[in-house]
Amino acid sequence: MPTAAAPIISSVQKLVLYETRARYFLVGSNNAETKYRVLKIDRTEPKDLVIIDDRHVYTQQEIRELLGRLDLGNRTKMGQKGSSGLFRAVSAFGVVGFVRFLEGYYIVLITKRRKMADIGGHAIYKIEDTNMIYIPNDSVRVTHPDEARYLRIFQNVDLSSNFYFSYSYDLSHSLQYNLTVLRMPLEMLKSETTQNRQESFDIFEDEGLITQGGSGVFGICSEPYMKYVWNGELLDIIKSTVHRDWLLYIIHGFCGQSKLLIYGRPVYVTLIARRSSKFAGTRFLKRGANCEGDVANEVETEQILCDASVMSFTAGSYSSYVQVRGSVPLYWSQDISTMMPKPPITLDQADPFAHVAALHFDQMFQRFGSPIIILNLVKEREKRKHERILSEELVAAVTYLNQFLPPEHTIVYIPWDMAKYTKSKLCNVLDRLNVIAESVVKKTGFFVNRPDSYCSILRPDEKWNELGGCVIPTGRLQTGILRTNCVDCLDRTNTAQFMVGKCALAYQLYSLGLIDKPNLQFDTDAVRLFEELYEDHGDTLSLQYGGSQLVHRVKTYRKIAPWTQHSKDIMQTLSRYYSNAFSDADRQDSINLFLGVYHPTEGKPHLWELPTDFYLHHKNTMRLLPTRRSYTYWWTPEVIKHLPLPYDEVICAANLKKLIVKTFHKYEEEIDIHNEFFRPYELSSFDDTFCLAMTSSARDFMPKTVGIDPSPFTVRKPDETGKSVLGNKSNREEAVLQRKTAASAPPPPSEEAMSSSSEDDSGTDREEEGSVSQRSTPVKMTDSGDSAKVTENVAQPMKELYGINLSDGLSEEDFSIYSRFVQLGQSQHKQDKNSQQPCSRCSDGVIKLTPISAFSQDNVYEVQPPRVDRKSIDIFQAHIQASQGVMQPLGKEDASMYREYIRNRYL
Repeated sequence: MPTAAAPIISSVQKLVLYETRARYFLVGSNNAETKYRVLKIDRTEPKDLVIIDDRHVYTQQEIRELLGRLDLGNRTKMGQKGSSGLFRAVSAFGVVGFVRFLEGYYIVLITKRRKMADIGGHAIYKIEDTNMIYIPNDSVRVTHPDEARYLRIFQNVDLSSNFYFSYSYDLSHSLQYNLTVLRMPLEMLKSETTQNRQESFDIFEDEGLITQGGSGVFGICSEPYMKYVWNGELLDIIKSTVHRDWLLYIIHGFCGQSKLLIYGRPVYVTLIARRSSKFAGTRFLKRGANCEGDVANEVETEQILCDASVMSFTAGSYSSYVQVRGSVPLYWSQDISTMMPKPPITLDQADPFAHVAALHFDQMFQRFGSPIIILNLVKEREKRKHERILSEELVAAVTYLNQFLPPEHTIVYIPWDMAKYTKSKLCNVLDRLNVIAESVVKKTGFFVNRPDSYCSILRPDEKWNELGGCVIPTGRLQTGILRTNCVDCLDRTNTAQFMVGKCALAYQLYSLGLIDKPNLQFDTDAVRLFEELYEDHGDTLSLQYGGSQLVHRVKTYRKIAPWTQHSKDIMQTLSRYYSNAFSDADRQDSINLFLGVYHPTEGKPHLWELPTDFYLHHKNTMRLLPTRRSYTYWWTPEVIKHLPLPYDEVICAANLKKLIVKTFHKYEEEIDIHNEFFRPYELSSFDDTFCLAMTSSARDFMPKTVGIDPSPFTVRKPDETGKSVLGNKSNREEAVLQRKTAASAPPPPSEEAMSSSSEDDSGTDREEEGSVSQRSTPVKMTDSGDSAKVTENVAQPMKELYGINLSDGLSEEDFSIYSRFVQLGQSQHKQDKNSQQPCSRCSDGVIKLTPISAFSQDNVYEVQPPRVDRKSIDIFQAHIQASQGVMQPLGKEDASMYREYIRNRYL
């Protein structure tokens, strides 16, 4: 029986599409190119998709023979060598899916990728480029005049912008879910393996296990959480006909990773944001919730902390914390036809029994457990009732739902008018948010895959003992979730989530034994690194939903933002308004077409002819839904039974059916993460290594001056951070060039030259130049014309001072005078060397350094302390005795000096 479990690594990571007149052959292989699979796609069907997967695993030799036979059989004349019958169309890294509009099907392939993060050796990639290929042959193609327009709308969804995938790590689930699945009891996995083998029709999957001894590892692959999968509709047509390795699920949102160096110990901080594909859209066109409880702009943000010195999921240390943002779960909208910056908020439907909110919170109970904490940041006091409409309705819905829940699992509602506190000069917004964050993290806890360290048990912290969540023998589980919202869920929400994440990060670092107290302060390298990650996260999500980057950032609420930030905020506001007014409708059509919300059909109105997409997202308007839930027992019974644990992570028959379990030999490539990560069969270089290229606290945030404490938890002054010298992210490449060329750069000019050439400069400018020159010598790359001007400007004051121009050649007379001067200096230097006699006796007080080793470049010196006279020794001994209470008698000189002092002072 296998003794461990590991994630299954997809064996289709490199693809090549081969083309003939009647077929497409998609050949997929693993990274080592030792195992191959083949898909045959028919090109003779004008509107149907015919795909054949033989589910056989080929070797490299077998696949070469197969392609050779296909090439030979598809030539126009048998035995003709000049023309090939099999063409290599494109190389790819994965299949996004298949889509059809009004003509035939298209295949969407990932042609370029970039590694963005690494979690336990499992790589996370970002899609950089895609290729969309029409499948039917030109001879059978039935053209339609509107096909090109649908194709253009579909391609408006930029797949190269913030779409992510992984071959071995399930991005649609949290780290807590993925590691919980790996720690399931092996007896259950064994029974599930037997069941899967009976239901499977892949006759080649388990061959060879008996001959290899039968011992191995359970390979586990879980079904993705389709709410956060964006190509689920594109893969749905082939899901039941092809092997699961062909199915590559992608998420949309954000993924960023940085390295926190703690005295040389690497710790990876990863931020993953999953945007919901249900009720997805743009800012003013998608508000509130639909009839199924899915809310607009719903994003699940997970921060993962892992000790990078140990890569394995079983032996390494991992921790995560999850929080959610989303629109207020009510039927509400804003009319943008008025062309106002803030359109009025209207409640579209009356929902006295909070049916939509009940469906939404039931989903959250199932995925996250209890307690559910709502942090509502909308305005509460307004001259004209605007945002307060949402607060009043949300309070009524939560109050109604709570009266039927058990008291220990009620929904916690925290209202806080963040805009009001921001305008007040007496209140500190982030201090108040920090108090809320502490209470939230104590209630929900966080996930860590190792038990509490012995030192924390021996010397427990007060805050640590109050921590909530679920404590298990192998660590801790997060139970419950924080749900943050404002009106747009952008600026205020991102700052609030950052403060909660900062508080959770302190607990995560403490649980891994990296800090002595669960507390992090601002202006430390660790918090600055985390703040940059969250600002990138907020900018990305804001661009996807609102059309512009963040307007108000963490520095804005700390009130330390520079004055130039105000002009940037105005530009971002104008950009957001323009995007909402003119381009959001086209973006919404693209999202509806990409996600399969709208299917083009002959005889029905086209997508651009619909007056609204309300009927597409609210299915109860098109057909009668099943019977409504009870107005009082509004939750799912199985979910409420297992609270506070999330039902999705409970070991039960329903959840076991979502798993695919196979038995592998322990050295097979499908479960060997060591080979997948290090790739010993490839030639690699350090320059291309991902862990060296990622943002590092030591390189990008720690001050460059010598003698600074290298700890990332030390509070820095604003002018001591590495960012103040290196500038922002856009100047990072220039900063790297400066560091590389600093050694070969010319020395700075002397003080006399500085004073003579810049007499009119102010004192502050000189101080700034001095502080910069201490860290690095700036090197500016200029063209030949600019360099000529610089040389001319430098040479002019030298001619005025010294009467010579460097650009002119020396005369023979001047050169002979200089040569005679050099010869005199060299002869004098020789005489001085000869006249020197070795001094056998050094004066008192001078330390003699006697070399011990015979190697002059790398030597160890013997140090002799200086001699001390008797009087100094007596003074020192008297000082020691005085500290012990033994006073020396006064001498005649001391008594006369004291009498003289009294006479001059008082008499």
